[in-house]
Amino acid sequence: MLGLPPVAPETGWRRSARLPRDHYIRLDSNDYSVHPSVIGRRIEILADLDRVRVFSSGRVVADHERIWAWHQTLSDPDHVEAAKVLRRGRIGVLRPAPEPQVEQRALTDYDTALGIDLEGGVA
Repeated sequence: MLGLPPVAPETGWRRSARLPRDHYIRLDSNDYSVHPSVIGRRIEILADLDRVRVFSSGRVVADHERIWAWHQTLSDPDHVEAAKVLRRGRIGVLRPAPEPQVEQRALTDYDTALGIDLEGGVA
């Protein structure tokens, strides 16, 4: 058997990306929630055999146990609640302005302007 190399091999998984609007990252086939306060910012994802951690500006914004099942969605309750609060704050900003009130003219006004008399013919 050979001896170990002088430098330990790199293990784990590391990636850098921007956090999408849905505030979830995908690792293998699973989705892990990230705190929505960093939506649109650059994040660094570090994963090993046991944990999935996400950092933004050196601060931990997600820490999940790694799940080996496929097609799972893992949501931290704090992340879900923060997303609800952010949505509530944005809903007033995103609502469209009320429709302007437009005066509706009576059709007889057009008849009068064009000199049309429906009772007796042309005026």
